Amino acid sequence: MQHAGTVSPKAELESELLTHVAQILDVLVRVGAGENVEMLALGYPETHPVGALAASLNEMIQSLSEARGQSERYSRELQEKLAAIEAQDAAIAELATPILEVWNNVLCMPIVGMVDDARTIDMARTLLATIVQRKASLVVLDITGIHVMDTRVVDHFLRTARAVRLLGARCVLSGVHPNVSQTIVHMGMDLTGIETYQTMRDALRELVGAGRSKPKASQSS
Repeated sequence: MQHAGTVSPKAELESELLTHVAQILDVLVRVGAGENVEMLALGYPETHPVGALAASLNEMIQSLSEARGQSERYSRELQEKLAAIEAQDAAIAELATPILEVWNNVLCMPIVGMVDDARTIDMARTLLATIVQRKASLVVLDITGIHVMDTRVVDHFLRTARAVRLLGARCVLSGVHPNVSQTIVHMGMDLTGIETYQTMRDALRELVGAGRSKPKASQSS
């Protein structure tokens, strides 16, 4: 006969079973929410229904952990590749539009290749930042490598030249191709205050050399 206040072994087993089932359900909810959970160790053999359920859940936890680890590795590799691509793009952009300090406070930016709106904006931003950083007083924009410019690109260059002057630096153009000069004339662009030289060598010789105080530049009036 069972005394009052005591719990029978059957009741204890049922209570323990309910506790383990509740634990399994809690783990299932946490796994479904994407949490990292530890594998269950309930002590039931796999022939027991609870043991079989726990074993299946542990397999799922293990598979999810491996998949999560693989996903994190792929994510890191992707981020590293993207960082490498960004670094390469930055290096290419720097090589495509180098800014050379050819003399104390004298910068030269030779421009080659295809030029569009986006590139002229990037070049202007980089040039103006470099002028401030290096406290340049003279900038030579050499466009010898450009034979054709549309009206919008020409306008961008002239705006860049004026922006350089607003920073207190002197800006000159060198290497203006005849096709580009015709575009400027046809547009009726105002070149007042912007000096031009036939070649970059001419510009540097006159502006940096002994004749810097008396530049022999062509300047629109």
